[in-house]
Amino acid sequence: MTSAGGGPKPTVHAAREQVGRLLALVPFLHQHGEVRISEAAEALGVDAAQLDKDLRVLFMCGLPGGFPDDLINVDLDALEGEGIIRVDNADYLARPVRFGPSEAAALVVALRAVEQSASSETREVVERTLAKLEAAGAASAAQQIHVAADTSPGAELLPVLQGAIEHGLQLEISYYVPSRDDQSSRVVEPRAITRVGDATYLDAWCHTANGDRAFRLDRIVSATELSEAVSERAAEPRDLSGGWFRGDGETVAVTLRLQPAAQWVPEYYPVNETSPGPDGTLDVVLDVASESWLQQLLFRVAPHASVIAPREFAESFTADARAALRLYQDGGVG
Repeated sequence: MTSAGGGPKPTVHAAREQVGRLLALVPFLHQHGEVRISEAAEALGVDAAQLDKDLRVLFMCGLPGGFPDDLINVDLDALEGEGIIRVDNADYLARPVRFGPSEAAALVVALRAVEQSASSETREVVERTLAKLEAAGAASAAQQIHVAADTSPGAELLPVLQGAIEHGLQLEISYYVPSRDDQSSRVVEPRAITRVGDATYLDAWCHTANGDRAFRLDRIVSATELSEAVSERAAEPRDLSGGWFRGDGETVAVTLRLQPAAQWVPEYYPVNETSPGPDGTLDVVLDVASESWLQQLLFRVAPHASVIAPREFAESFTADARAALRLYQDGGVG
């Protein structure tokens, strides 16, 4: 996918990978001092051209404030002329990391929340981490904080679902679809538990549907871990931080139902097909590569359009619309 300006649009996944490389790069350079870019690339397991791009981002990083003395200094002349990396003004990264009271409290609260719904293996790791924090006194700021157990529908299945994900095993689930008043049994290959909008989902490959599906936890009636391992189709979690549909070159067919006031949409945007809907509405099918673009369109024509399919996006957009409405109702926007 390309951005509005025509250039490639970086994905959230690519940005996260770059942050990870930068976090590994600076301590390496601080330890080794002056080093050739080819040697650093080999040691860090990254292409030299990519490392060059990372270094040109690195000099814009540093301490809060953004003044020249706050930022990491990368000698671009040495990089471009001799292929040598010289970095300074990054000594603070060698200091031991220390948690402030608010940071320690936030970490302890998050760990306690994870502990309540984690599988047995994960719970052991969380308990050991909490014990170390408490022994170091880092948890003192959070001693009086109580984390209530998640009692939302489907929360009791989290240990089973997360256990199967950690073990790399398939699941058999019983799933209820309210719109069809139908409950079916499915074998799925779980990837991750993720939250989109106000709902929590199991992201998985579904053998029944023969494709990627997201199952709302509050509609999973039961779940049983199977002995069969997941395949490569569920090897890596999908990056859903930007929504169900991402600009990664793939598109998703979305069906919209347009009331008369919004039936100008197919005149301005390419659609695959149109068909009459009930009560004078028009159903259109569009190929969508960016969920954020479609959300902007829907907010623009609201309330004269609704998403018919896919279900995951319809629910996600409804949750976002309600969240936006709450800002006005609560006085957050004015």
